[in-house]
Amino acid sequence: MKPTKRPRRRSAAEARLTYAATAAATAAAAAIGSKAVNANTVWYRSLSKPAWQPPSWAFGLVWTPLYASIAWAGGHALLRAGGRRHRELAAGLGVNLALNAAWNQLFFGRRSTKAGLVGTVLLDLSNADLIRRTAAVDTAAAGALVPYAAWCAFATALNADIARRNR
Repeated sequence: MKPTKRPRRRSAAEARLTYAATAAATAAAAAIGSKAVNANTVWYRSLSKPAWQPPSWAFGLVWTPLYASIAWAGGHALLRAGGRRHRELAAGLGVNLALNAAWNQLFFGRRSTKAGLVGTVLLDLSNADLIRRTAAVDTAAAGALVPYAAWCAFATALNADIARRNR
């Protein structure tokens, strides 16, 4: 096994830029995704939902710190990754954020519980990959992504139950 080189130390300016970039990418994903969400449509209100679904107001309370943790973890790991790992980690984060925003478009925008389910399963797979890639360079950043992955897994179970109830 070839020893890995330690990445060069990043300057404070590089660190600020990296965190700003991951915060901007995460905020963009949140904004794009939220454009499709409307829990007050006749379609959404008419869906049969399980009793264990959280109230609508809870989603904003949960997603706000989760998005902050994604931005922090992404920046923290990218600052520690070098070369190919840096590029792969940045690409993985980008794909993950795109899938995150896409779920809202699939479920609410297309008004399709089945398309939403496919999207959230893909997001779960992306979360596992992102945590794996992040753990290879920074275990603290990987740990910060675990609540995000757990919430998405919960969302997958919820989406699956809603799809089952509304065939």
